[in-house]
Amino acid sequence: MRNPLPTVARVLGRRRSLMKLAEGIVWADTRLHRASRGRASLVGIAGLPSLRLITTGRRTGRLRENNLLYMPDRDTPNRAGRTRNSGCATGEGVGDGDEVFVVTGSNWGRAHEPAWALNLRACPDARVLVRGSDVPVRARELTGLDREAMWRRLLGFWPGYAMERDEAGRDFPIFVLTPDADRSR
Repeated sequence: MRNPLPTVARVLGRRRSLMKLAEGIVWADTRLHRASRGRASLVGIAGLPSLRLITTGRRTGRLRENNLLYMPDRDTPNRAGRTRNSGCATGEGVGDGDEVFVVTGSNWGRAHEPAWALNLRACPDARVLVRGSDVPVRARELTGLDREAMWRRLLGFWPGYAMERDEAGRDFPIFVLTPDADRSR
């Protein structure tokens, strides 16, 4: 029997009422993710892929953490480039090197971009905690035709992004997070 929760989550994700619950959902999800050391999240319980993104604050230099829905992608070629010892966020971890994580700065349909997107632009070296692993990644923001093609794929993955975009009145940044073997230990 297939898990019905991803379908239920995608239906609920199209409702504006879900955006009103964002603050409480983020609060609970953060605590669950921390308590489980990255092995569980509300999004994960709903049968959807989630990760904890750790970026370097663009103004403070402090590590910032955010739980995000992501679209797994093994089809996007790694064009992120490799930078050794960039001085940005570092960490230990392992990744299989094949899976790329696609995230978008919907910010629950708010008019402003999330701080993590601004942080990735300032310092594309980050980490993700996913399925209990700490994986160093390098972010690449998609633009132009690459962005448009990925946006269509994201809408197929999470249709609620269309409603959130309409609510926000802006296009969402899309980032491809590629495991960075050069920073793994």
